[in-house]
Amino acid sequence: MIAAYIDEIVMFCAGLWMTSVGFGYLPLPGYSANPPLVRHFKWMGPILLVIAIVLAAAS
Repeated sequence: MIAAYIDEIVMFCAGLWMTSVGFGYLPLPGYSANPPLVRHFKWMGPILLVIAIVLAAAS
C-alpha cells in the first residue's frame, strides 16, 4: 500500500515537471534549445497528473 502511494507521488511530481517544462516555466536541463520531444510535454504532463490523481483516489 505504501509503495502504491510512493509510486503515485513520483508520477504526480513527474507530471508537474513535464507540464512546467512543456509550457516553458522551467528550462530543460542540459539543453540550450528545446528538443522536439518537449512540445509533447504540454499534453503528456497533464495526462500523467490525471492518471496519478485517479490512481490515488482509487487506492
